[in-house]
Amino acid sequence: MTRSAGGGAAPKGRSRRNFAGTRPVMDDVARLAGVSKQTVSRVLNDNPAVRAETREAVLEAMRSLGYRPSRSARSLASGRTRMLGVISFDAARYGPASTLTAINTAAQDAGYLVSSIALDTADRDTVVQAVDRLSAEGADGVIAIAPQRRVGKALAEAHLDIPLVVMDNALGDDTPMVTADSRGGARLATEHLLDLGHRTVRHIAGPTGWTSAERRAASWRETLEKAGAEVPEPLVGDWSADSGYELGRRLARDPDVTAVFASNDQMALGALRAFHEAGRRVPHDVSVVGYDDIPEAAHLLPPLTTIRTDFQEIGTRSLRLLLARIDGQANMGATAGAEPDTGLVTVIPAHLIVRSSTGPVRA
Repeated sequence: MTRSAGGGAAPKGRSRRNFAGTRPVMDDVARLAGVSKQTVSRVLNDNPAVRAETREAVLEAMRSLGYRPSRSARSLASGRTRMLGVISFDAARYGPASTLTAINTAAQDAGYLVSSIALDTADRDTVVQAVDRLSAEGADGVIAIAPQRRVGKALAEAHLDIPLVVMDNALGDDTPMVTADSRGGARLATEHLLDLGHRTVRHIAGPTGWTSAERRAASWRETLEKAGAEVPEPLVGDWSADSGYELGRRLARDPDVTAVFASNDQMALGALRAFHEAGRRVPHDVSVVGYDDIPEAAHLLPPLTTIRTDFQEIGTRSLRLLLARIDGQANMGATAGAEPDTGLVTVIPAHLIVRSSTGPVRA
């Protein structure tokens, strides 16, 4: 049942014009609709306490006057700027870029603008400056795409006084975190190759200090150990196709290498080229699995088996959690996943996408 609010319908016969003779303001709307300015404010902010007929009268007055509420008017009415801040790192990479796009789309649907700061370095001073800037701009809350451990440490030391949601990095307090299931994804990739009969799986890991790279490497190792397979030393790349190519050339020289799991698709792409140049056929001689399922993965030769990360869901879920924090909601339970269930961790599952770059080991 809808609760009633003050004010009534607009008096009949009243001229629907701009009483001030200039650009219509909220007072004009209130006068024409025959309600208080506070009631107009409630309608602007979708307050459910306003009666349906009163809401329609206010909306009709807005239409008649050509009234368009300014962002500052909404801010004064609600105590919010309806602007959110996003801090991102390495924003040119597929994952962060896709997540940022999802955040922007979800924010727009919710009636918010997004102010984004893309940082090239992850040192404490740079992170603190970004946080201070967003606070000064009046951001209602901040989402931090924080893929490196030192970023998480810097955010923890920044002491934000506005709601914060972090991706990939637990801050050790009551800050919600949204993360892809890197451990589960790496397990799926490694088990897939072992199930095809490969005695072990070589790993091209992401750079040290990146939480997703460390989780994937740890899960790859644990899966091999659980299967009783040999655990070779991982080769560490930098997420680029160039590093995958150079490391792939090293692996291609070893005839015992029959299966490779790369920590992202770009490094897997570089490895594919290295194996091709060395005359090692994929998947006849070497099976290759990537990670992330970039749009190009299905169009490589051969099409790449990979782990799909739902960056759209990660961005959307982060935005919802931030809005819930802004609204003061506390019901933010964790989803099922491989990460510890602290009540503040949301884990987005990973999925194995099997294509033509993997196959049974040859006898």
